[in-house]
Parts: sequence; structure tokens; C-alpha cells
Amino acid sequence: MADFLGMMKQAAQLQSKMQAMQEELGNVEVEGISGGGLVAVRMTAKMEVKGVQIDPSLMKPEEREVLEDLLVTAHADARRKAESAMQEKMQALTGGLGLPPGLFGLG
Repeated sequence: MADFLGMMKQAAQLQSKMQAMQEELGNVEVEGISGGGLVAVRMTAKMEVKGVQIDPSLMKPEEREVLEDLLVTAHADARRKAESAMQEKMQALTGGLGLPPGLFGLG
């Protein structure tokens, strides 16, 4: 029974650390870039877009489709970087326990 209570205490501590990490992820920002730097998307590790930068050379009506494609690509790049940052935080927190993605509402 003592082992069970110890496990429950460890689970509660882990959940508390996970909540703190969720808050911290909101402060971690990454930048996705496309078009050789013509478009950049900034987002948090919680996948919240914080900003978009567009080179003025793309602000022409005939460049609209190129700009749309570059925005999608920059967003995807930022999302990959945000997911990577989240995974690094998770591994640091869990010590490589191999917990499944989605545990405690993450992933």
C-alpha cells in the first residue's frame, strides 16, 4: 500500500510540473521562415501565432499566390520548431520516461 501512495504522490508532482511547463511553453517563441527569409512566422511552443513578417517585394497583386504559399510554408516550419521545443521540454521534465504524447493534455 505504501508503494501505491508513493506512486500517487509522484503522479501528483508530475502533473503539477506539467501544468507549470504548459505555462512556460506560452513564453517559448520560435520562428518559421520560408522563401529564403521573405516570409517569417513567429509562434509560441503552444502553437499560438504571435506575428508575421512579409518582405515588401511580395506585396504586389501578381505575387499574391506566391505569398500565400510562403505563408503556409513558414507556418509549417514554425509549427515543427514549436513541436520540437515542446518535446524537448517534455523530455527534460519526464527524464526520458517515454510517456505517450497527449498525456496531461499535451501533444
